[in-house]
Amino acid sequence: MNLNSKILTTANIVISAIMIHAQSTTAKLPGDPTLPSSKASLEKLVSYDKGTFKYKVEDYFARPKASAFKISPDGKYLSYKEKDKDMKNHVYVKELGTGKITKAIVEKDDLIKNYGWLNKNRLFYTQDKGGNENIHLYAADTDGGNLKDLTPFEGITLGTIRPIKDTDFVVVTMNKNNKQIFEPYKINFVTGEITQLYENKDVNSPIDDYIFDKDGNLRGYTVLENGLTTKTYYKDLQTGKFNLLKSTDWSDTFNIIRFNDNSKNKDEAYVVTNLDSDKSKIVLYDLKKNAVIKEVYSHPVYDVNSISVAGKNRNYELDYISYNGVKGETVPVSKFYKEIDDKLKAQFKDKEFGIVSSDDNNEKLLVIVASDKLYGTYYEYDTKTKELKLLYNLMPQLKEEDMAEMRPIEFKSRDGLTIHGYITLPKAALEGKKVPLVVNPHGGPQGIRDDWGFNPETQLFASRGYATLQVNFRISGGYGKGFQKAGYKQIGRKAMDDVEDGVKYAISQGWVDKDKVAIYGGSHGGYATLMGLIKTPDLYACGVDYVGVSNIFTFFASFPEYWKPYKEMVKQIWYDLDNPEEAKIAKEVSPVYQIDKIKKPLFVVQGANDPRVNINESDQIVKAMRAKGFEVPYMVKYDEGHGFGKEPNRIELYKSMLGFFAENFNKSK
Repeated sequence: MNLNSKILTTANIVISAIMIHAQSTTAKLPGDPTLPSSKASLEKLVSYDKGTFKYKVEDYFARPKASAFKISPDGKYLSYKEKDKDMKNHVYVKELGTGKITKAIVEKDDLIKNYGWLNKNRLFYTQDKGGNENIHLYAADTDGGNLKDLTPFEGITLGTIRPIKDTDFVVVTMNKNNKQIFEPYKINFVTGEITQLYENKDVNSPIDDYIFDKDGNLRGYTVLENGLTTKTYYKDLQTGKFNLLKSTDWSDTFNIIRFNDNSKNKDEAYVVTNLDSDKSKIVLYDLKKNAVIKEVYSHPVYDVNSISVAGKNRNYELDYISYNGVKGETVPVSKFYKEIDDKLKAQFKDKEFGIVSSDDNNEKLLVIVASDKLYGTYYEYDTKTKELKLLYNLMPQLKEEDMAEMRPIEFKSRDGLTIHGYITLPKAALEGKKVPLVVNPHGGPQGIRDDWGFNPETQLFASRGYATLQVNFRISGGYGKGFQKAGYKQIGRKAMDDVEDGVKYAISQGWVDKDKVAIYGGSHGGYATLMGLIKTPDLYACGVDYVGVSNIFTFFASFPEYWKPYKEMVKQIWYDLDNPEEAKIAKEVSPVYQIDKIKKPLFVVQGANDPRVNINESDQIVKAMRAKGFEVPYMVKYDEGHGFGKEPNRIELYKSMLGFFAENFNKSK
């Protein structure tokens, strides 16, 4: 099974940040610092979570003692993060031959986000400041020496990172010259020398993606013309000229994911496309002839958009295709991977597994195994001896037999769409008892979906006897472009209908106490929480808004610079505020203008440095609710951004949330 997308996520292009400005000798805090609740009032909230529970919040949300294991390219070293007594997660390197361990990267005030191997001697890592998402790329030797900030520029952020195999170079994109657009640079990760590879000048029709081959050569790019048309250009290898290959609507898919280096045809590439289908599929494509060579894989129900290809040692053959269906699915292709897949399926049965790291020769593999009841366990697999050895259990304190089942569900919306989702059921629900329910709409909302697997939130709620419902409402990704488009201009409306229909479905199955239903979500999920309390005020007992939008008008007005080229696209997904009719709808589905309809208790949570959803979104709703006499608990962390990344903050958040749910479920009928 494919876990790569869950365990080894790479950062999407992120949003530029709100900086904390200096004012005299005192730092001016973002937002209105008079609004957050006192420590005492939040501690009182925590106290409502009473009972004798086998597991504490820390059991689910304390970071593993060790994590993020990776094999070096030459197979001689094992790197990993290890947590110290101060909850800092430093990166260590273990020499496998001698057992010698070296601290290579030190985590100080800011979190180490992603890290990995550049070559056999050097590591990279990324970091921002307090969650502001102004991400920098750093490199260090395996002994911690020659530490360099490879992108030492103020107010910039990284887009993509592409190490070039068997060289001292990495290609990155960043918004150094113009905050609205990204340009590619080649960086020597030993010396720090930087060379700009291409200019991106047209803000109205910027290049929004660069297509490189394995050797770091620019072979193509896509232009977003006037925010609505994607034009793909491909380089003629004979003339060196970039020619227009495809012109498509922004909402259609034609993505060159990598060149087929297994072929003698240098113009052959793997492409994800849905130009002639509803579901995205993988095809082999001749970019010079502008023609499909053959379909590699498609699925009738789910989008397919991921492949894994071998390295030079096996001539870049295709190993497997992967996609998210009801669960994560992997389709073996190469003989090499089929043998591994057979071995792991026999060993781990219905659990998900995925290769998360390998040396260049594929002799040593790191495999992670997980399920809805297992957070994750690392194994070492020797492809020569076929031996599988346990390396590390990330959360040994959580016993599988005590965890709750995450059950896939499917139901019809009120207007006839098939809606998929998941419900995590505590044991009491399986025994026939009607339990409280936490409805958890996902973020995004477009193109994002909830997946099957271990979820610390839903397991924590289950430990308190609560079920959790996750609905992949219209506009969610993975179910085809028709399903996604069905949610455009329906945010806060039909997308919310789907969530409500999911609640009714769960109640109809006999799992849920209809008088004890809460709604909680982050980002768009926070917005959906507010809209749920407004649109169906009698359905929910309470709600938790976590970094959520409260006012579509101020949300749009606070877009960071490099979201501005996508403004026309956002108008088609959300609402066109320049159109009087759509602006009227946007006001009707902006929670801050509808607070008179909120009857039930609300808890608001915000990271002060959030560049995606400005703290003003949470401040607005808190002020408005308090002005009408509501006592709204408000948690703000001034060292966090769009969601809490630091362990103490996460633990405090979930303790407070559990107290809030307990208080309000106990008030219910």
